[in-house]
Amino acid sequence: MGADRVFAYGAAAGLLGDLLLGDPRRGHPVAAFGRAAGAVERVLWRDHRGWGALHTAVCVGGAVSSAALAATAVRGSRTASVALTAAATWAVVGGTSLAREARTIGHALASGDVEGARARLPHLCGRDPQALDADGIARAVVESVAENTSDAVVGALVWGAVGGVPGLVGFRAVNTLDAMVGHKSPRHRRYGWASARLDDLAGWPGARLTALLAAATGPDRRGALRAWRADARRHPSPNAGPVEASFAGALGVRLGGTLSYGGRLEHRPLLNAPGRAVRTDDIERAVRLSRRVTALALGATVAGRLVARRVTRGLLAKGRTS
Repeated sequence: MGADRVFAYGAAAGLLGDLLLGDPRRGHPVAAFGRAAGAVERVLWRDHRGWGALHTAVCVGGAVSSAALAATAVRGSRTASVALTAAATWAVVGGTSLAREARTIGHALASGDVEGARARLPHLCGRDPQALDADGIARAVVESVAENTSDAVVGALVWGAVGGVPGLVGFRAVNTLDAMVGHKSPRHRRYGWASARLDDLAGWPGARLTALLAAATGPDRRGALRAWRADARRHPSPNAGPVEASFAGALGVRLGGTLSYGGRLEHRPLLNAPGRAVRTDDIERAVRLSRRVTALALGATVAGRLVARRVTRGLLAKGRTS
């Protein structure tokens, strides 16, 4: 069994494990990484970009090195290699937890329990729930489902296809560090700069693939492509912009506008402005679109890996004969 099949079988098994079991309830590897990264920050923190870059290098480098050692240790066994890839995929993706949280909030809104929805929203995103009415909560959920489809699923599959288990683990390490120190708080404005920029780079291919697949499988394909082309660059995030715009166009809704993070108001441009306002039932539509994107992403990354390997072999063969 070659490396391509190891990734294909392992990633499929890991996604199936996520679908059936969700995130590990105890001893989650991502939580363990977060605790370790927090300990490193307590030692290294200075209000300086260079120290923040060192923090990023230590944490991401340590995670990737550990994953590479584990992959090397099981390389002689195809079964063990598939099992390790499956375990890594299960640990780093979060599609089922994303869908579960979104639906929990959607059910609360549908039953008129706006306070319950507000209480649950921080489990999904970092916005100030008290500043949102029911429609604002629904919009926040749809935007979070769109962005996290890329961050929590597709991006990991892309880097898994590129780098195997180290790629899977490295992407999740970068994404987790960005969530911890990449935001523009006074403490992390300089220290978290390297983590934020590395997350932008790591998330770039997954975000574009997510946007493309949302356009391919969404209810309004032309609307998705139109919104992506017209509005993505207006978003402050280079990766959330394409994803949210494509989801907005595919679902026929309007995203963006005023929101609040940590008491700080942000006025974001509208995405798919001709669309209607988000309703509670759009949460379920967004979750279903996210699921379809996930399934297609597995096929796309496996196929992409196969094509890249064949092209590489062809180029090498051509080089030897020339």
